[in-house]
Amino acid sequence: MKWIYIVAGIALYVKMLVLPNAAFLPNFPIVESIVKDGGIPNAVTVIILRNRLYDTIFEVIVFTIAIMGVYFLLANEKPSSKVYRFTDQPSIVLARLGATIAALVSIELAIRGHLSPGGGFASGVAGGTAIGLIAITSSPEWMQAIYQRWHAATWEKVSVLVFIVLAVITLLGIELPHGEMGALISGGVLPLLNILVAIKVALGSWAVILVFIRYRGLL
Repeated sequence: MKWIYIVAGIALYVKMLVLPNAAFLPNFPIVESIVKDGGIPNAVTVIILRNRLYDTIFEVIVFTIAIMGVYFLLANEKPSSKVYRFTDQPSIVLARLGATIAALVSIELAIRGHLSPGGGFASGVAGGTAIGLIAITSSPEWMQAIYQRWHAATWEKVSVLVFIVLAVITLLGIELPHGEMGALISGGVLPLLNILVAIKVALGSWAVILVFIRYRGLL
């Protein structure tokens, strides 16, 4: 039986070497076509938030379910009596400097991610990193108070709902004007989807960080 597998593998290998593949014809402007359809120079963003928007919707939903799962799995555990964090001044200064840089990068990727490498998910990760660096140098009570004062949990849910609504409208074929290629306001709804994903990922990461600090005593 193994000889059949070997022969089939050799035949497939020869086929790939000898016969041309229509999907990879030379001079076929795949990237140019994607960029033209999206109206922005970042082809990756066009693929994620337009060509494969259906997948991206469920990626956002899966991330939301993961956050809910963390709350559910740790809800019955006893909160940690001790929280480990940086206490020496040099580490605090370096961590907060890194948090400032990460926050600036997050804002840049959220606003201009459709024009340059980056996007909503990368922006959210950078924002979550900034929050994590602040968390390991601050008291958990202070972090929790800020989280509740600014209603971060509510904004997280609102960002998911608005993202889903805009995504469904886009899937129905209703699009905003693309604007001028390379301009900050271009790409139709894609910049808005970028910003919503960034908010969702950053605030979701903040929620998970607070839960792990409360029940584990560390990140």
